[in-house]
Amino acid sequence: MKLIIINGPNLNLLGTRETNVYGNQTFEEYFSDLKNKFKTVELFYFQSNVEGELINKLHEIGFLYDGIIINAGGYTHTSVALRDAIASIKTPVIEVHISNVFAREDFRHSSLIAAKCKGSISGFGMDSYRLAVESFFVIL
Repeated sequence: MKLIIINGPNLNLLGTRETNVYGNQTFEEYFSDLKNKFKTVELFYFQSNVEGELINKLHEIGFLYDGIIINAGGYTHTSVALRDAIASIKTPVIEVHISNVFAREDFRHSSLIAAKCKGSISGFGMDSYRLAVESFFVIL
């Protein structure tokens, strides 16, 4: 199985950004642990703060990989373009959020991409990514 995790804006600051919400582990540290846990899965990672780069990556791998895990960050709530990119590809996508978006500000309660994703996982800290990887064992 070949999966990619795509992280959007500000997620490059995990480990230093709002540690009371996101914890103090960097994503690179967590990703290393995740790869060790799922040795039979080819796991890749891409992060960008730029909406167009996220769309280009979805187009690039959206017909080649078995699954995509996306944390679109703030673009979750604003990007029709990301929604359209997800709708345009064949590879199933799982939406992930580290925090429980429904326990936060009202604007975070709405996801423009969720309806085009296979499912959504939110609120389990970094383990939201692990749960998403495990979900591909069920849906594929």
